[in-house]
Order: sequence, then structure tokens, then C-alpha cells
Amino acid sequence: MALAIHSTAFAHGKAIPAAYTCEGRDIAPPLTWSGVPTQTQSLVLIVDDPDAPDPSAPRMTWVHWVLYNLPPHSSGLPEGATSRHLPAGTREGLNDWKRTGYGGPCPPIGRHRYFHKLYALDCLLPDLGTPKKAQLEATMQGHILEQAELVGTYQKGQ
Repeated sequence: MALAIHSTAFAHGKAIPAAYTCEGRDIAPPLTWSGVPTQTQSLVLIVDDPDAPDPSAPRMTWVHWVLYNLPPHSSGLPEGATSRHLPAGTREGLNDWKRTGYGGPCPPIGRHRYFHKLYALDCLLPDLGTPKKAQLEATMQGHILEQAELVGTYQKGQ
């Protein structure tokens, strides 16, 4: 079975409900995963938006959530997950609001895509403090066993 990530809040390629955005409660959606390879030593979750600031002329990828060293036996995160809901040993990185934790979709214009990327790694990563996505991705290189993604979309006022 291949690594897979899902949410009961939205299907792949479909709209993310407003509750999980800046127009709602701005809480993390529930996420579940399955098919973690047996040799996995840790998991990484990165949520980002490659359509910022405008999908018709994207200039950057906005990072919404960075988690690393999730235990391989974990099977997901509950709705509204914060640092106190994370499995033991999980570390948090910085999002583009320069803080840890989830920051929901809040696109300034147009319908954006939000990639929830799960990586199975063959190692436990060193303590990187609160890394940015780029530092985490560089450290992960050569250690990715499998990856999966769940994409949701959002446009303000819809």
C-alpha cells in the first residue's frame, strides 16, 4: 500500500471549508494517513500554497504549516491540532507568518491551491530548532522513502 494522506473535511482537488481559513476559525483540518512504509523512522508534514500572491501570476510559495519528526506509528492529526495535540517527539518549523503552528488559507486574490505534503523518511531528523521549509527540505534530501499529497483549494468569499 502506498503512502496516502486524506482529510474528512475536504476531498483531493476540492474546496477547503471556510472553518479552516482566515474567514472562519482558522484551525487545522483533520488529517489522516496510511501506508507508511515499514522502514520509516519519521514523518514530515508541510502545507504550502504555490499560487501566492495571485494564481494568474504566482511569485512565491507561501508556507502554512511545518512539522517534522512525527512518529512513524502516528496515523494523523485531529481537527484544530496545535502544539499540545502533536504526537510526542514532533517538532514544529516556522510558517511564513514567522510563527509555528497552522495558519489557514487567506488568499488575497483568486482561487489558490493548498498542498498538504506528507513525507516518510528513513531517519529521525536532528533537532533543527524551528526551521523554515527550505532548511527542512535540505535536511530531508536523500532520506525520503515515499511522499503523498492532498490538495485543497480556497478562494475568499466563496
